[in-house]
Amino acid sequence: MKTIGKRSPRPIASTPSGDLLKQGAQFNDEMHRLPTGDQTYFPKGIYCYKSHDEANRHWDNCMIKGMAKRVR
Repeated sequence: MKTIGKRSPRPIASTPSGDLLKQGAQFNDEMHRLPTGDQTYFPKGIYCYKSHDEANRHWDNCMIKGMAKRVR
């Protein structure tokens, strides 16, 4: 296995730390900012495409419309 980066996992602390609490709260806030399952840009349905290009165009159009909707 190849390790990338130098960050090592933090050990589990036996006593509470204000710094660790702050980092945990920041991590939690960032996780809540991620899109959830109810924020999809694609209409429900089954799509059959004749080519990969057609599928890519549909994907691009759905993403563009969805992002424009979020900005409004």
